[in-house]
Amino acid sequence: MDWIHRATHSRIKPLVDFGKNLRGYVQGIIAAADFKINTSVLEGVNNKIKQIKRRAYGFRDDLYFFLKVKAAFHGLPR
Repeated sequence: MDWIHRATHSRIKPLVDFGKNLRGYVQGIIAAADFKINTSVLEGVNNKIKQIKRRAYGFRDDLYFFLKVKAAFHGLPR
């Protein structure tokens, strides 16, 4: 990220601080733009997986668990 490099090497303290802060979040920002899934959708997916996990308590077959998760989200992109 050329802009971040230039910002962090400028002599303007607020710009340097912003560039350093942004560097920590750049991967998440790019992923959000690429996948176009907001946090509410992700929270719903996580809650559904936890629900499946609670119902599957005691089963030791990981493959079956992953198949149940995959079946629950058949309409979402992989």
